[in-house]
Amino acid sequence: MTPEPDILIVGGGLGGVAAALAACRAGRSVVLTEETDWIGGQLTSQAVPPDEHPWVEQFGTTASYRQLRESIRTYYRQWYPLRSEALALTDLNPGAGRVSKLCGEPRVALAVLEAMLAPHLASGRLTLLTEYRPVAAEAEDDTVRSVTVESLRDGARRTVTARYVIDATETGELLELAGVEYAVGAESRDEFGEPHAPETADPLNQQGITVCFALSHHEGEDHTIDKPADYDFWRSYRPDFWPGPLLGFLAPDPRTLEAVPRTFVPNPELDPLDVSADQSADAGDKELFGFRRVLARKLHRPGAFDSDITLVNWPLNDYWLKPLIGAGEETTAQAVAEARQLSLSVLYWLQTEAPRADGGAGFPGLRLRPDVMGTADGLAKAPYIRESRRIKAVTTITEHDVAIDLVGPHGGTKYRDSVGVGGYRIDLHPSTGGDNYIDIGSVPFEIPLGALVPRRVRNLLPAGKNIGTTHITNGCYRLHPVEWNIGEVAGALAAHCLTEGVEPRQVQSEDKRFDEFAALLDRSGVQRHWPDVRGY
Repeated sequence: MTPEPDILIVGGGLGGVAAALAACRAGRSVVLTEETDWIGGQLTSQAVPPDEHPWVEQFGTTASYRQLRESIRTYYRQWYPLRSEALALTDLNPGAGRVSKLCGEPRVALAVLEAMLAPHLASGRLTLLTEYRPVAAEAEDDTVRSVTVESLRDGARRTVTARYVIDATETGELLELAGVEYAVGAESRDEFGEPHAPETADPLNQQGITVCFALSHHEGEDHTIDKPADYDFWRSYRPDFWPGPLLGFLAPDPRTLEAVPRTFVPNPELDPLDVSADQSADAGDKELFGFRRVLARKLHRPGAFDSDITLVNWPLNDYWLKPLIGAGEETTAQAVAEARQLSLSVLYWLQTEAPRADGGAGFPGLRLRPDVMGTADGLAKAPYIRESRRIKAVTTITEHDVAIDLVGPHGGTKYRDSVGVGGYRIDLHPSTGGDNYIDIGSVPFEIPLGALVPRRVRNLLPAGKNIGTTHITNGCYRLHPVEWNIGEVAGALAAHCLTEGVEPRQVQSEDKRFDEFAALLDRSGVQRHWPDVRGY
């Protein structure tokens, strides 16, 4: 029998975990559900090393997110055969990837996240239900009364009643089930006056998804997979806005849209200690193998590993032919299946046809790593989903609040109800509406509490990409540390409202109540404002 918690959190990604930690720290009972068998979302089941701003080692995150990062480093220092120079680094980057100052394996992040939840599970304050998905919700009088979740293992259903419900799903699916007003896809330019919005609204115009996978390389061996069923299609596919076939090393630069060749050098000889990961100086995406590398053999004692490990999340395997949300269950299933076929086709192309620097073709020594992904087929447990349904919120964040071209390098909206900070370019990948990259500079930004408060529903809070952004601004509010911050605030707010006998909209709108909540966030290490830094 499922306990009746104070707070139900649906979705165990980074936002859901952060929400559970905050609510449990506040003494509240929590049920946390997750559709896969791994908590951690982007960082684990979707296999995406953290995309972070360049100041992440100094400031610009919550204290608990810093704890997560440092615990990942501690795990490597304690259990991996790091060479002495790497072991001594305070800012150790285990994979020496260029996308982030902290690239590591999904399983290590999973182990740390599970350790963070462990004391709350042991106390009985937290109940974790993995491999459960939401299938129904009951709402009455602007209040969500219960949510029904279904086991993916045996089909059993559980109905959970809670005083507060937090939607931490990857697609905001609880919003639809509970009848909460939401936006999805692209708003029209007229709605908010955003320069980069399309002329016409299109709910089915959504950023592409990506099915990631891990690779190592073993020269002289042949690990070529069977030819994927859809390989011939993907081998010949050439998008209208692409400079060549999608399966190729020539792709647009996201920031300029100029055709730029990518290079692919498995197991590079460069000392990983010499790798810099600063996306404000260099996006780092031109050399594909090193871009999202999560294990660097040269950081470890000689002979410990015979190959680096890299995660494939590249222009080549972004999928945008069908929308994931809003076109029906059959289309959703087709989109995921076709995205998986695309990723397998990328691997087969790399193994058999990709041009080599020596004039040859193919890298048959590339080995798919099911052990790294925790799956039988070697693909990530879940697709990387960049865009969700978004609540119709008290505050909607638009391009006018964050785009550096509109506000200048010192600008950006400062919110009286700020509950966190983030920093990232407005980064939209090619979309199902046929748009190329939209990748434009933004300023370090704040997270207004009003973006977490639905206009009507009283006891549901978002905890991830489903806050009150637009299609455009989702592009910079969707990354790992921001999702964690949003989730942590959602969990803390639900607990605070229960303790004080108030509702989220009161905390957001009344200065005295907000100041009390903000003081709680300050004490817990949630940074709510930026020092004087510049956008990029």
